[in-house]
Amino acid sequence: MNVKLKLTRGMIAPEYATPGAAAVDLRAALDEGKTITLAPGERTLVPTGLAISPETEGVVAIVAGRSGLGVKKGVTLSNSIGVIDSDYRGEICVGLINHGEEPFTIARGDRIAQLFFLPVLHADFLVTETLDETERGAGGFGHTGVK
Repeated sequence: MNVKLKLTRGMIAPEYATPGAAAVDLRAALDEGKTITLAPGERTLVPTGLAISPETEGVVAIVAGRSGLGVKKGVTLSNSIGVIDSDYRGEICVGLINHGEEPFTIARGDRIAQLFFLPVLHADFLVTETLDETERGAGGFGHTGVK
């Protein structure tokens, strides 16, 4: 699949780190010498200097957190995941929140999130009064326990 890139803010194209990598890293496109410091509990929106145009409408780009930032620093996406629709042409920005106990500083070029692509299926919604029965039924929110 080909994806056209529009690069701004002096950023370079993202690359897959290894042949088995599912995602590319998104980097902070801050002005040279500028940083953002997130206090505990604080949120911010970080530009990436990247806009995309997939060759097909049948994909979605997903912005996901970086496990190292989440586990080691408590810094995650503020909205869990980001959905970049195939027809969006604006700059991809990443919402971050600091769940940690220490301030976290972001500088130009820091890897702040990941971007990967998935196929999209559009549903035909059929209104009905009943749904088919399953073994699970309406059970949810931990109904199977933790062990």
